[in-house]
Amino acid sequence: MTEQHVVLEGSKRPAMADATRVADADAQAPVSVTVTLRGKVVTDDRIPDERREDAEKTKAVLERYGLTVDKVRLQPGSVLASGPVSAMNAAFQTNLGIYRSAEQGELRGREGELRIPSELAGIVTGVFGLDERRVARRAAAQGTGTGTGFHGSFSPADLERHYNFPQGQGDGQKIGIAEFFPCGYFDDDLRAFCDGHSLPTPQVDVVPVGFDPPRSPLAAQQLAPDAEDNTLEVMMDVEIVAGLCPAARIPVYFVPWTQKGWIDLIDQAIADRPVALSISYGLPEKDPHLASAARDEVYKRLEGAAGLGITVCVASGDDGAGAQVQDGAAHVSFPSTSESTLCVGGTQIDSAGREVSWWEAPGRRSGHGGASGGGVSAIVKRPQWQQNIQVDSLNQGAIKGRVVPDVAALAGSPGYDLTFEGRPQPSGGTSASTPLWAALIARVDAALPAGKRQRFLTPLLYKSNGAGGQPLGQAVCRDIPTGHDNRSNPPAVGYPVKAGYDAVTGWGVPDGTALVKGLQSV
Repeated sequence: MTEQHVVLEGSKRPAMADATRVADADAQAPVSVTVTLRGKVVTDDRIPDERREDAEKTKAVLERYGLTVDKVRLQPGSVLASGPVSAMNAAFQTNLGIYRSAEQGELRGREGELRIPSELAGIVTGVFGLDERRVARRAAAQGTGTGTGFHGSFSPADLERHYNFPQGQGDGQKIGIAEFFPCGYFDDDLRAFCDGHSLPTPQVDVVPVGFDPPRSPLAAQQLAPDAEDNTLEVMMDVEIVAGLCPAARIPVYFVPWTQKGWIDLIDQAIADRPVALSISYGLPEKDPHLASAARDEVYKRLEGAAGLGITVCVASGDDGAGAQVQDGAAHVSFPSTSESTLCVGGTQIDSAGREVSWWEAPGRRSGHGGASGGGVSAIVKRPQWQQNIQVDSLNQGAIKGRVVPDVAALAGSPGYDLTFEGRPQPSGGTSASTPLWAALIARVDAALPAGKRQRFLTPLLYKSNGAGGQPLGQAVCRDIPTGHDNRSNPPAVGYPVKAGYDAVTGWGVPDGTALVKGLQSV
């Protein structure tokens, strides 16, 4: 088939630094892709005619290349297609190969730009799923002593008291949780955790979105070397939400760690419309392996989710101002810097019983180290509702970017009381503070009058709280004015902790009852 093709802007992928191309991909091997379409996510369920026309045209062109269109999502605008490698190479003018990576083993990948049939120019904005490289990493570090749980870790009841949760158990609420390959999910641990805290076991829906997790420790061990450790993180997310909202419905989305995985995840959440979605994953904001088109599509979908009143809670990361990049500059984590997320940082309880910013030497994940991520985006401009925030980037010549985090909660010592493989296993990190905030949002939403429910929380925190002019975040959060800055080594500098808003703990930690009252006035 001879047709004119044009470059798909933002599709360039660099060579994988830790991988070697060992063969061409088998021409008959199956591939599934998500093809994204132009236009924003609509928030009133009225699909524009242009979107329908774009989907029909894209479907026809893909089928002409021998691809099968498996599903069309008019909201938010994507086409799921499958077919052999040979058809994908022809349709998108690429050369798929098999790469061998020390971290990921053998995987399918590509390099350079994609080209799409010229008649789809301006309609198709991205093609995701051709390349299987990893673009999602857990924000994970473990904490270890003042609560009533195992080794002094915080039990659900401790967390409710500490953060003054409103009454209730999340009745009528839906809270989504995102999990990326490789990991498993263990029902027995959730039941044991809930039984141990005299709580009902909530309805947890395992939702495979391109990846169906193993359900036993043995099967998880066989999936990948780090799958068992990752499963501890999965069970931490679920048990924190379950312990605080046992009456809620909890869909847990399991997705591949690819660009396609990110997009399919948020598409599914938009379809399900939970009140909150917890994402304890990310990667450095300017990671070269994340194509700009993929970042744009994720941000577009997050904007759509916010417009539907979904508060997407994203961990700020556990590597301080370094964000896993050891180049001496300050960095922040994708996708927490989207203005359509609630970015959650971390705190710890010090030896005097005070809650301070989280920092454990060397300020990044190394042994039991870690620190609250935070800083200034180098990509996302500072939103209007953050214009009064006085935080400058540590990087010379940087833009006036979005500042993160927005809020914080316990991430370090004494950790969260958890059950894993039938045994107590306290843990923490901003991977834990993030589902705590998702659970709190659900509890708060259930306590609000009907006209104040299902609203994207983040910009409201920066809005004046009544006649006094005080930002809502300042009124409903307990400030964390003390603690270590969030430097890691490298970089040797970090953002300072100070009274009021800062780029380590945001507005601070929540007072849930105050948040219910405050949201009724904005």
